[in-house]
Amino acid sequence: MIFVFSIVSIITFQIVSSMLQDNAERQIQQTAVQASGRMEALYEQVELLSSQVSTNINVQELLLKELDGYTTNFEERQYLMQVVDLFLAYTKGIESFELYLNDGDRILPLNHGNLYSVVDRKWIEKADENKGEMVFAGEDPWDENYYLAIKQVTLLERWFSPGGYLVARVKQDYLSVEDSQDQGEYIIVLDQESSLISSNFDGDHELILNESRENIIIDDEEYMLVSHHSEITGWETIFLTPVSTVTKDVSVLRTALMIAVGLGCVLFIVVTYPLSTMITRPIQKLTETMRDGSAGALKENPSIPSTIEIDELNATYNTMVGTMNHLIQVVYEKELHRSRAELKALQAQINPHFLFNTLEALYWDLLEKGEDELSEYVLDMADLFRYTISNSQKEDWVTLKEEITHVERYMRIMKIRFEDRLTWKVNMPKEFEIVEIPKLIIQPIVENAILHGIGNKVGVGSVEVNVRPEDWNGKGYLVIEVKDDGAGMEEGTLHEVTARLTDTDTNHSVTTKHGMALVNVNQRLRLSFPDDGQNGIKLESALGKGTCVFIRLPLNG
Repeated sequence: MIFVFSIVSIITFQIVSSMLQDNAERQIQQTAVQASGRMEALYEQVELLSSQVSTNINVQELLLKELDGYTTNFEERQYLMQVVDLFLAYTKGIESFELYLNDGDRILPLNHGNLYSVVDRKWIEKADENKGEMVFAGEDPWDENYYLAIKQVTLLERWFSPGGYLVARVKQDYLSVEDSQDQGEYIIVLDQESSLISSNFDGDHELILNESRENIIIDDEEYMLVSHHSEITGWETIFLTPVSTVTKDVSVLRTALMIAVGLGCVLFIVVTYPLSTMITRPIQKLTETMRDGSAGALKENPSIPSTIEIDELNATYNTMVGTMNHLIQVVYEKELHRSRAELKALQAQINPHFLFNTLEALYWDLLEKGEDELSEYVLDMADLFRYTISNSQKEDWVTLKEEITHVERYMRIMKIRFEDRLTWKVNMPKEFEIVEIPKLIIQPIVENAILHGIGNKVGVGSVEVNVRPEDWNGKGYLVIEVKDDGAGMEEGTLHEVTARLTDTDTNHSVTTKHGMALVNVNQRLRLSFPDDGQNGIKLESALGKGTCVFIRLPLNG
């Protein structure tokens, strides 16, 4: 462990010391960026004030007159000078503004002068290229206490054509850097021509400018060199920081690591044995319990106080054992239920065959006795039962012709009860006979119409089933209409049934005698056509006038 601690300490020392130096370098870089940002702010302030002067309406009008050949008089220039001097009150950094024409003649100040004698020709050309943006022209050749900035004045009312030049005299101390010599740090600011703008370093600047390394030696002391180039001004900010300042915390780190190694070795010796026992003992106990479980029934492992991780492992194992025992019980019960269900299924297969065989025997007996009409009713009843109780999954869908045949078979049987009180009619175009629909969606509606409509009416009643196509929003639908002229429904009953039809909660029960079959059919239609929002049942009824049920199915379903 001493060997391990020593290796880890050496690696940690190297990594942390390198990280401290990198962090210090990033902080210095950030400081250089901030210093450069301060210069950018001062530069932009000069740029902003110069833009306000160049776009001033009086300056624009005077240059426009000069461009048109009109020579401004002394009074106009004197007034313009007063206007320009007002802008100087907003800053302490600009000593004065000078305004020149395109040919270089000076308008302001009032004394005569030429632009080319004040600013080098390359800066004038640079100002022409920038088209209205300020150009820093370096030190004033006539006064070393000032810097010059020049910009081309564009005429707003002449499609931004050149109208002259504006020269700003910036005070040298306005661009001075902050004093950082209390920490032994130096800041040097150079313009785009590598000329010195500001510095708090008293030594030879050429020595620093010619250095390409990150660290340089100044007066027998090593300095870290960090620079930042401004995209706005084009200036270079150089920051020099003593390396000793950056690495002063490394010796403290070295001492702390040595102390940590010593304490770590002592603590390791003291706590290793009880700690290892506290961890291994519960694991050994859990291992023994798992081995016992592989030989027989699973049982939970008693909890032994230990670390959080071991306690979590033991609790997880106990949960797994409980879950597996529960699943074993569930599987056992499911197997028992499945065996019972298979037995009931075999018994259920016998009951329909018994019913069909009994009806078929009754049919032949009636036929032999000459009861032809009654035998037909028995045959219809057998076919009715066979159609209804068939549980084959492939017969969940039938053709419309098969469903209508089943409905007619049911109405012939109901004719025995109602005799002449019941009449019916079916209107179905032959082209829709092969359309497939869910099984038993028309017969329950017809049953409702006969039992609750015709059954509650005095006198003869009729039931009519009509099948017709219908277009809805560009899609084809098949409408099945079941209409009776029976007793009808009261308005309250109609609203209750309609509400149940639109309710998506299938757990709600229907309390009205008319609604159970309707809701059942409506729910089956929703399940059969889940992607079509227009399918389902629509209901119309009036008390004493009868009831009409509309079933809408998509033709392309």
